[in-house]
Amino acid sequence: MAALTPLSTPPASPDAVPAPAGGARRRPRYWRGAVLTVAGLYFLTPLVSSFVFTVHVPGQGLTFAAYSGILSAEGFTESLFLSLSLAAATIALALLLVVPALIAVRLGPPRLRAVVEIVCMLPLVVPPIALVTGIATVLRWGPDHFSRTPLYQTFLAVQNESFPVVLVLAYTVLALPFVHRSLDAGLRAVDVPTLVEAARNCGAGRLYVILRVILPNLRSSLAGASFLTLALVLGEYTVASLLGFRPFAVWIVSVSGAEARMSVAVSLLSLLITWALLLVLSRAGTGPSTAVPGGAPSAAGSAGSAASPGSAASPSAPDPAAAPIPVPGKE
Repeated sequence: MAALTPLSTPPASPDAVPAPAGGARRRPRYWRGAVLTVAGLYFLTPLVSSFVFTVHVPGQGLTFAAYSGILSAEGFTESLFLSLSLAAATIALALLLVVPALIAVRLGPPRLRAVVEIVCMLPLVVPPIALVTGIATVLRWGPDHFSRTPLYQTFLAVQNESFPVVLVLAYTVLALPFVHRSLDAGLRAVDVPTLVEAARNCGAGRLYVILRVILPNLRSSLAGASFLTLALVLGEYTVASLLGFRPFAVWIVSVSGAEARMSVAVSLLSLLITWALLLVLSRAGTGPSTAVPGGAPSAAGSAGSAASPGSAASPSAPDPAAAPIPVPGKE
């Protein structure tokens, strides 16, 4: 019997194109472009129409008077600064409430996660008009019953028109569902118990673990939660209007009766401001990428670095293409 010899496979030509998986040729998906085109027209058509309405006056042609008079409009600067201040305070308070709570339920019993999620999702069930009605009732009822106690001054302080703290509290309640969803998704991608245990074994305190270990891993989630809260505060009208305050959204509606083009122009500018802040927050949520000197490590180097120091290196198998393995046979 003749000896068995391995069959040598001819090398592939460098000009050969690998066949796609399944033997089928991939066709260009034109529906993707069609969907993107329809979506772009759906979002851009109202914006372009609004811009044309602000710059085109029948009988006068193109004019930018609606934009040039915004800064000099009465109440514009005050209302915008008030809304941004309320947004900053709401973001800080919401994160201060939700971040420690979610970290605690990650380290505690799993059944507490459902309780925290239900509590944070309740504002989606309660309409804002019902929430502001309850707040207004408490604000009217409090001074009548606490007029001779220190709480009377508290009720007056939270309704200060220069910075209404009551709006911060109401906006924090409305923003809880969005903040919870964003941070919960980020914490699901992080092994919080392992990070906390490793940091505590190194001697770190609880505050240090939260600020220097967990929060850097939640930059994207924190940026997303901050942007959603900012967009909520800048566009909220019901609560502020019924409580008698005048932030940016209420000011836009108040000037729409006398200056329709200016109100539309301010709405477009507020949208651009929101997009700009979104870019800033998204940039802040992504950390700088660290480049590896000399290029990316090879797979062999990664496997070697991952091996334990006490383990013995196993001999590598010979390459069949480099040297065929002789198989003895009988004649």
